[in-house]
Amino acid sequence: LQLAESGGGLVQSGGSLNLSCVDSGHTLRYYAVGWFRQAPGKEREAVSCINNSDYDGQTYYTESVKGRFTISRDNAKNTAFLQMNSLKPEDTAVYSCAAAPYCGGNWKSREYRDWGQGTQVTVAS
Repeated sequence: LQLAESGGGLVQSGGSLNLSCVDSGHTLRYYAVGWFRQAPGKEREAVSCINNSDYDGQTYYTESVKGRFTISRDNAKNTAFLQMNSLKPEDTAVYSCAAAPYCGGNWKSREYRDWGQGTQVTVAS
């Protein structure tokens, strides 16, 4: 796995961004993908996770983004996405993706691998 994120940027409060996590190693389809964020001075936070399609494709979200963010994947493109709508200033952070065998009930604390370098999301009030 060689993951790389893109799609971050500066957006006004209430705006939208669609983040991408591309695997140049072409094996992402066999893994669950998690999205994480880290704001300055804060610990890294698990945002969302999606199982691989052959497993069950189930999705998971942290409470603060439910109804606003949508995780998805396109295995043909070796890519996972995080569609972020109704963005708030508190969503400002560096967003990163990483892989795991599956998400599961403890998806927030599961060990992930092959972290991307991250993409900056800044939401202006």
